[in-house]
Amino acid sequence: MAKKYPVAPKKAKKFEEGKVAMNYRLSPAKIAHAQRVLGTPTATATIEEALDLVVFRRELIDGLEHVRGLDVAAVFPDATPRPRKRRR
Repeated sequence: MAKKYPVAPKKAKKFEEGKVAMNYRLSPAKIAHAQRVLGTPTATATIEEALDLVVFRRELIDGLEHVRGLDVAAVFPDATPRPRKRRR
């Protein structure tokens, strides 16, 4: 007997870290504000996005501290230095 409905193709599985239910006492107003700013659909997505941003900020700071002592002209030898504008 033939199937009445065609079988939908299987979707590729996304790699995600295992998740664990946790309880926190957070301000609903703060979560709602962050949700509007980040444009996330749920409180969980908002918290995950905010945590990702915190980690990214740390990576940026670490990278800047690493690069701070380097001579930019030596790192980018093809770049011609531009004169700096004076602030008044």
